[in-house]
Amino acid sequence: MSFRTHIQRATPEAPPIRNRTLFLFDPLLAFAALGLVACSVVTLHGAFGSHYADRQAAYAGIGVILAVLVARMDYSRLREYRYGLYAVLIVTNIMVFAFAPPSLGAQRRIPFPFIEVQPSELAKVLLVVSLAAFAVDRSRRLHERQTTVRIMLLALGPALLVIAQPDLGTGMVLVAIAVSLLFFAGTSWKQLTALAALFVASIAIVLVVAPGVGVHVLKPYQVQRLTGFLHPSANPKSQTYQINQSIIAIGSGQKTGTGIKDATQATLNFLPEPYDDFIFSVVGESYGFAGAALVLLLYALLIWRALRILTMAKNLYGALIAAGILGMLMFQVFVNVGMTIGIMPITGVPLPLVSYGGSSVLVTFIALGLLQSIHIQARIASAGKGRALLS
Repeated sequence: MSFRTHIQRATPEAPPIRNRTLFLFDPLLAFAALGLVACSVVTLHGAFGSHYADRQAAYAGIGVILAVLVARMDYSRLREYRYGLYAVLIVTNIMVFAFAPPSLGAQRRIPFPFIEVQPSELAKVLLVVSLAAFAVDRSRRLHERQTTVRIMLLALGPALLVIAQPDLGTGMVLVAIAVSLLFFAGTSWKQLTALAALFVASIAIVLVVAPGVGVHVLKPYQVQRLTGFLHPSANPKSQTYQINQSIIAIGSGQKTGTGIKDATQATLNFLPEPYDDFIFSVVGESYGFAGAALVLLLYALLIWRALRILTMAKNLYGALIAAGILGMLMFQVFVNVGMTIGIMPITGVPLPLVSYGGSSVLVTFIALGLLQSIHIQARIASAGKGRALLS
């Protein structure tokens, strides 16, 4: 009997690695996500009471369950359903115009018994998995200009539907997902520069040329939000009111914050949408630089782990899904935090896992579940190669 045969008989057979998928997840990614949820719940409870905090905690609990379920499946199977997923993306956002009741001049949420579903939020993750699949189909021609055009058109379709709701911020997120995917797919800088030029030209047409000939693509308040951040003190009672109140809130927090009881901007309703779009301002006022830095460090950890998972994906499809999710998270964090401190226009982009809202929290956890699935499948593939080398 050989020594190797003796060891195989004497050592109990290890359970197959596929049966231990929960032990292969990325703990740092999970820690960052749960830490952000904890920051959100604590801030909401202190500033606005248990109603918002309890509901946010419930959304997060459901989101964790969804993330675990998504993480346990092989994300590669989603590629087979790319056409169906993209169709769901388009149809659900068309349904908004028929079934979503108007609210503050917008139609975004379809009401259900226990939750209001916002299809534009679901569009983010659906676009990621379907667009990544379409890109893989043209993996041998990713460098071609025709591929870039097709991917951008596939993203612009749902983006225009979302902007028409109107939800300009989420529409921009969808475009950012496509650009991020193209960047990590290896699209040339020449083509990316051309896209940037087209983007600038589009802004000029929408804000200057079209209104000059009597065509108003955006609503007046959207134009004011896009241009108001350039001169935040020009008219503090109208279009720049939100930016000014946010800057006052963050500035008053100083190093350690005023505390919840003295956070007048948030608790006395000077700050608009304090539990949603401007939750970072509430954190800055209540907990100061220390609280804001903690939130940003957790986002840095989240983004770092997403980038790490992108590099270790077992195939191109996984890498592109991770790229799309990475772009989605980075864009939302940069725009939301930027608009609260006055360096970005106000576009209504939520802060992932921190802003109050069921659809946003659930979709973000589904996206994180996809990242965990990519991580798990990469570790399974790596372990399989290791066993093959030892056999």
